[in-house]
Amino acid sequence: METMERWRGKVALVTGASSGIGAAIAKDLAAAGLKVALAGRNAERLAHTESIITARGGTCAPFPADLRKPESIHALFAAVRKRWGAVDVLINNAGLGYTEALSKGKEEDWREMLDTNVMAVAICCQEALRDMESKQDTAIINISSLAGHRVVANRGSDFYAATKFAVRALTDGLRFELAAKKSPTKLGMISPGVVATDFEGRAKRGQDRSNLGFEPLKPEDISSVAMYMLATPRHVQIHDVLIRPVGQQH
Repeated sequence: METMERWRGKVALVTGASSGIGAAIAKDLAAAGLKVALAGRNAERLAHTESIITARGGTCAPFPADLRKPESIHALFAAVRKRWGAVDVLINNAGLGYTEALSKGKEEDWREMLDTNVMAVAICCQEALRDMESKQDTAIINISSLAGHRVVANRGSDFYAATKFAVRALTDGLRFELAAKKSPTKLGMISPGVVATDFEGRAKRGQDRSNLGFEPLKPEDISSVAMYMLATPRHVQIHDVLIRPVGQQH
């Protein structure tokens, strides 16, 4: 049975690592023996994630960065390389979404979603691939959403869904590119349904979970999928995992 052993000592960069799914994945990567770069805008939250990992004996460091700005992303990768060397694993997790009917949406919100959910993913992939060229045991996992596979009527999340459809297109396109190069880099995507994080509150989506009628996923559920994707044999690449809570209809 394959394990995470071959990833021990590798360098992982996790965006949106200050809380939720990103923090859960960062903790599991560190527990598996990777050096984990914690990226995000909120330095205080990153420090909290760092304190949990180090208390458990893991190796990590916070790298505050605003992924809405390309220059901040380039500086982030440069800082990680200076500290630990090339990035071996990239977890593109940072993202946000605003709930508003398209006819009433704000241009600044659309731009922020595009910059965070699409442009940052593309730029981070490009930067990481510079480190991963022709190396064994490298991987990119994009954390997307079920919103990248369908649009739910009357939810007011049409533009958010558009950005996640874009992530799906970018991931598929990059997969073709890597296959043509015979690259050994694993590439995968995870598309969760409702997850119990503070994503909605921070992103002003404001979903009331008290009347869901089902138990939402936990960040650790998504992390366990990411770990499984990494632990598969070198010749195995999991294309996309759609994961929703039991009882979620859409």
